[in-house]
Amino acid sequence: MHEADLIVSLFTRRYGKVKGIAKAASKSRRRFGGALEPMTHVLANYAIKPRQELVRLDSLEIVSSPLFEPVDYERAAALAFYSEVLEECLPDSDPHDAVFRLLLSVLEQTTTGRTWMPVTYFALWMLRLMGWMPDILHCTIGGESFAGRPAYWHAHADGLVCSEHKRLASSTLSPESQSLAVRIFRQPVSAFALEDWPRNRATDLRRFATQGLERHLERKLSSVHALMKLGG
Repeated sequence: MHEADLIVSLFTRRYGKVKGIAKAASKSRRRFGGALEPMTHVLANYAIKPRQELVRLDSLEIVSSPLFEPVDYERAAALAFYSEVLEECLPDSDPHDAVFRLLLSVLEQTTTGRTWMPVTYFALWMLRLMGWMPDILHCTIGGESFAGRPAYWHAHADGLVCSEHKRLASSTLSPESQSLAVRIFRQPVSAFALEDWPRNRATDLRRFATQGLERHLERKLSSVHALMKLGG
């Protein structure tokens, strides 16, 4: 590798995560242009060499880019969240078509001024697709239905519990957010596109999902911290 080379992580539909070298990418933008910006959907041509972990990127053709419209800090934080979750949750060379389709659908909805809905949708579905999503409607310990009552979760424990079984310093998941989670698992992200979604909507559900991801990854996500600083 040379000083002007960049190591790039691609999430591909057919081969999963692939790491590669973009030669002289930091010195000249003519070869790759804006195709190396985070969360850019591209058609990638690359060469695989025997006994080398990194592929050699030959060319990238942009299909869609977040730079097609202005990127404010809120939207940049959302894009960073998608990128960090994929990088931490998925092993290299392990295809995951459901996650790939999820990512394309939320990227389409993550536009300037509209980030909290797709972020919430993505966080919940990643928790479910990784096999980490607990029962959203029943107490993990006793099995009782929440039946329109608040549920509780703790940052260091799996599952949702009722008021009888909650621990000290637990957080609350409202009945409204429980119902919203059920809808999210039954409907495509486009079904929520016309709904009003200010940053204070489903904050509890979003934090439940992001804390669940962090707990199973056993590390804090810097992008989650950025979203929380924005009030999300």
